[in-house]
Amino acid sequence: MSVKRVTTRTVPEELDGVRTPLRGRDAELAFIEARLDALVRGEGGIIRVEGPVGIGRSRILAEAAAAARRRGTRVFEGAADPDEQFVPLGPLLDGLLSGEEPLSGAIRLRDLATTPGQRFWLLQELGDRLRETARNGPLLVVLDDLQWCDDLTLLTFNTLAAGLSSHAILWLVAVRGGSVPSGVRTTLDRIRRAGAHELALGTLDDRATTRITEDVLGAAPDPDVLRVVRRAEGVPQLLVELLGSLREAVTIENGTARLSAGPPAPRDLPSVVRRLAQLSDEARELVQTAAAMGGPVTVALLAELLGRSSAALITAVRESLDADLLTESGDRLAFRHDLIREAVEAGLPLPLRQALRGQAAELPPGSAASPAERPGPSAGRAPADAAEAGRAGPGDAAEADRLRTAAAELAATAPGPAAERSLKALELTTADAPERPRVIAETIPLLWQTGRAAQARELGASALATGGLGPEDEARIRLALARLAVPFDFCEAVRQARAGAALPGIPVDVRGRLLAMLAVGLSMAGEHSAAEQVAAEAWETAAAAGDRSAEATLTTVRSAVSFHRMDLTEAFRQAERAAALADALGVSTSLWVPEALWHALLSNTTGRTAQALAAAEDGIRITREQGRTAATRMWLMTRSRILLEVGRLADARADAEAAAETTGDLGPGNLADVTLRYVMMRVALHTNDQQTARAYAAEARRMRSDGAPVVRHFGAWMLALMADFEGRPARAMAELDEVMTSPAADRPAYAGLVDPADAPVLVRLALRAGAHERAAQAVALAERRAALNPDLTFLAATAAHARGLLDNDLAPLVRAVRLYEDCPRVMARASALEDAGRKLAATRKSEAVPYFDTALALYARAGAERDVARVRRRLRAAGVRRRPSPAGLSGEWPELTAAELRVVRLVARRLTNQQVAEHLSLSPHTVSSHLRRAFTKLDITSRVELTRLVKHRDSGE
Repeated sequence: MSVKRVTTRTVPEELDGVRTPLRGRDAELAFIEARLDALVRGEGGIIRVEGPVGIGRSRILAEAAAAARRRGTRVFEGAADPDEQFVPLGPLLDGLLSGEEPLSGAIRLRDLATTPGQRFWLLQELGDRLRETARNGPLLVVLDDLQWCDDLTLLTFNTLAAGLSSHAILWLVAVRGGSVPSGVRTTLDRIRRAGAHELALGTLDDRATTRITEDVLGAAPDPDVLRVVRRAEGVPQLLVELLGSLREAVTIENGTARLSAGPPAPRDLPSVVRRLAQLSDEARELVQTAAAMGGPVTVALLAELLGRSSAALITAVRESLDADLLTESGDRLAFRHDLIREAVEAGLPLPLRQALRGQAAELPPGSAASPAERPGPSAGRAPADAAEAGRAGPGDAAEADRLRTAAAELAATAPGPAAERSLKALELTTADAPERPRVIAETIPLLWQTGRAAQARELGASALATGGLGPEDEARIRLALARLAVPFDFCEAVRQARAGAALPGIPVDVRGRLLAMLAVGLSMAGEHSAAEQVAAEAWETAAAAGDRSAEATLTTVRSAVSFHRMDLTEAFRQAERAAALADALGVSTSLWVPEALWHALLSNTTGRTAQALAAAEDGIRITREQGRTAATRMWLMTRSRILLEVGRLADARADAEAAAETTGDLGPGNLADVTLRYVMMRVALHTNDQQTARAYAAEARRMRSDGAPVVRHFGAWMLALMADFEGRPARAMAELDEVMTSPAADRPAYAGLVDPADAPVLVRLALRAGAHERAAQAVALAERRAALNPDLTFLAATAAHARGLLDNDLAPLVRAVRLYEDCPRVMARASALEDAGRKLAATRKSEAVPYFDTALALYARAGAERDVARVRRRLRAAGVRRRPSPAGLSGEWPELTAAELRVVRLVARRLTNQQVAEHLSLSPHTVSSHLRRAFTKLDITSRVELTRLVKHRDSGE
């Protein structure tokens, strides 16, 4: 049985044939340069370069050869190939006898190498030729990938290096780190004893990573770009390949490389594709199956999924390990690097990934391949039997333990099956069993994550009501209930976390997590000063427990506190750190799902809308693949907010409707108050949908009495917007009385606004109501915010816009228009254009027209019918009439928005809603919302009618 070897030699760090400068290896190159100088003086020796795949061994050797040639040193370069190990002495002979200046007597040496029984004379001849050549000048002999060398090459190298040690010959060899064949290990031990110098290549530091990024992208990277490239963890090959994919996703602005649409989705990496292609079919299937599992996996599970025995996978496993794609992690196989796993997974169709995960999740818990890994005496017994018996025997307890272990292992990739196993474990655990409260605490988050929040809450409430719980058990259940309550009821999350943290004698790690959840609940509720105080105590507790999950959550709270103080640079830094910590720990350990969601909201609020949208789309895709219904819903709500700001009103409404349809049994809750309800009302106001606007104004009145300050603030702002819509500016300002006079410590950073772009809106409202002092207050805050964050152009634009309105001054309005040009916040930009045009129209009507025209185009593209009508009136007043233009992509479809038309065309091609959703990276609920509106607008009732209509209109008949 043979194992197929895979070439893993590192390709030089270059893109499009252009090699980037070598960064981060100054010490290594300085050492090699010193040895080359010594070689010129007649001192030979051996240098061994060692490091894992992709670390840059071959690049170091190439740089050394180039440095030697610059000194006039003669260089011979050879490299081993795993597919040519059957050619004795091949790597060394190729290096010595090939190239521009081969060793003298090449023909005779080749004859000796191919003639049986001549190896002794070959070694003698090689030694003589090298000795003779060295008398005429120093030699550098380079030999790469020593781990693939045949035995004769190893013997010859060792013999020649020892026999010629007094000559001016420097041997520079590279070997892969980790496990190597025994013959290679023997050779390495011998040259070490002979005094070989060793260079161990490690990962690059952050400075080198930044410089390489600048080399490849042609500009200094901004923090978002750096956050992406740091995922390579300093491995040069992965870094350069990752940058290759990033080049299409960045734009250069003022000498800085920025992500134009957020981090790109995982994609193929050339080195990974190459290594996969070199594998046998069996090994390739094994690696791809392991990638779909998302984490370390047992050989037994792979065997079950591939329909083979574990013994039949021996060759494939060894081949995968030799290719440096997989590595051993205890009793499991893991990928050498997470980017490698993502690259392999990206090459698999989504349905196949989902099918493999589902197949793994459905394996019987007691089977050898199940996550629990251990068969049990009662594996075949129905859980109901144990429940009816009222008591559990030893077999039931063992089975419950296995089910809990299986649930914990499945939680990260398949929370649905994990929840089922946890529920079965609960059924097998009697009411008086000491471990039952712990099982309840484990089950609640799994039920919530998979969309069964009411069942989860009832489970926890029942356990608390029953009584008899010890402090630790009660604390764990309250922690689970606090996590559950965060998206639904901010005040309930605070209540549960506070009650749990106050319990006496609970473990330090449990108390730390409860305090972290208390800080999160207070922060989300808008009680910022209290959140900061609790977070300080929680940090000490979490540090004492060494709890990284609590640290990730508390870092998010720190970011929110910095945001409240308008220090957005620090807010971003902390948000990035929180997201990185949570990502490294895995979503199932996160106390708040997910920390990355806060980073997306923060990006959107400060004008980095493209990055925010890309993060939201990644979040929706990943959580949907994992079956995390609750997290998907939260990401949908977040994306609806972002789509509103970029002027995709129909998409924003569709996302909000989709999230509302999937809110589950506890209802939308507080998070929906500040996302989807707010979005639906703003869309209704922009589109002049008075009925919908009034319906959400009623929701806003309910929000005004909520226990959470932030929900009250949102409700007040929504009611103020509604009053202004109805032409009641004084009432609008009255709605904001509580917000703008609340204690400074907990007042929203933007004085009652929910977005910086609302500053001009508030100024306009206040001036209409004659409340000049409040208008001035809003301008002062906007300008302070911009001054504290000079790198955020969007904030400068909102401040200039607000100032221009307050002072009725054209110059700041025009400045705002200019600053908005490079910002994707379409609605804010259109508003500034309209205000600048309005100011110009008072004295220079002809100069106002281009501003109105651009604003009109932006509003029309967004589908903001009310705003379109208003700007048309302004144009008519300036003596200009513009023909109405359709909001869709084509004049043949004037009824539909661009988003609706995209869905309609795909449905007409007979794609299902699920297929359309995958094609457009939407949720099926969003597709249904678009389709429902299209049917209404087109006055049709079936997909058959729709297909006929598309064919008719697109044919031009």
